Amino acid sequence: MFSPNFSFTLWAGIKPLVTLFHFDTPQALEDEYGGFLSPKIVKDYLDYVDFCFKTFGDQVKLWVTMNEPNGIGINGYTLGMQAPGRCSNYVGNCTAGNSATEPYIVAHNLLLAHGGAVKLYKDKYQPYQHGKIGITIVSHWFVPKYQTSANRKATYRVLDFYFGWFVHPVIYGDYPKSMKSLVGNRLPRFTEAQSKLLKGSLDFLGVNYYTANYAESAPSSNGVNVSIVSDRQATLTADKNGTPIGTPTALNWLFIYPKGLRELLLYIKEKYNNPVIYITENGMADANNRSLPIKDALKDSLRIRYHYGHLSYLLKAIKEGVNVKGYYVWSFFDDFEWDGGYTARFGLTFVDFNNNMRRYLKYSAYFFKLFLLK
Repeated sequence: MFSPNFSFTLWAGIKPLVTLFHFDTPQALEDEYGGFLSPKIVKDYLDYVDFCFKTFGDQVKLWVTMNEPNGIGINGYTLGMQAPGRCSNYVGNCTAGNSATEPYIVAHNLLLAHGGAVKLYKDKYQPYQHGKIGITIVSHWFVPKYQTSANRKATYRVLDFYFGWFVHPVIYGDYPKSMKSLVGNRLPRFTEAQSKLLKGSLDFLGVNYYTANYAESAPSSNGVNVSIVSDRQATLTADKNGTPIGTPTALNWLFIYPKGLRELLLYIKEKYNNPVIYITENGMADANNRSLPIKDALKDSLRIRYHYGHLSYLLKAIKEGVNVKGYYVWSFFDDFEWDGGYTARFGLTFVDFNNNMRRYLKYSAYFFKLFLLK
């Protein structure tokens, strides 16, 4: 296992926030019992986090049990676009899977693993390590495509199916009512003990926000080609009448919509009892233009406008009572970005992948330096 050394980080006055699970189920457990498709994963996950708490808990005071578990359910088990690449044949080109049931089963086991990890930490380690523990959920903001009652209701259904799917159980101990109604018996049920385990199982909530979509009410699938996409009874688009919801970027899903961050945070404040929040990811990508000289690639003015806009709306949310304690940019460095690979650059720091990984600060890095010095 990788053993981090936080001594320099702590010496520099940086407080590490450590994510325990980030889409990286051990292949051995996938092969043995199907990974998070099996409740057996909970015990193995707890053994793993117990080791992490015991080994690094004197240095780490902020723990995230898992990052974007809703993304795992949607991309890994509904659409089959990410590991382990499972879906129904009417959804995508997968060798196995069931988009109607597996995402909900996986989410259920992810939630039970989270709840167990929080209980373990609070019972065994928090009393003397004095750290905090939470979970990170990604969400877009959703805007009614047209101002009708049906579309307004659709936006809240999508929020339930995308964000509330995990946040509702860790705050209230159960799934949102809309999910229970529309998914029916395909949605697993929590026992009384499991509900008690999950209710309030966080010291803080991590929120990843990048963009927004329009939501439009869609009819029921009537049991045909069922998945979480059809269950929510809403269609998502990034444009209306040919006009995008925000400024386009290098990624076809990411449009710049800063006020959506404020709207999402106010929604959380009102619906989920104003928890302590860390914005654990917020950022945008430039295209990796190999023909562009590095000196020109460093001039990332659009990224500066992106962060300036989001920080401005974040400040408004804080002034309106949202309990935000931290903000993290995605990403400090250019990296290998999911299925985008090296075609997209999210970093504040340019990494020359063709020249010994040399690093150059972009203009946005200097923007943050000035911002933090004020």
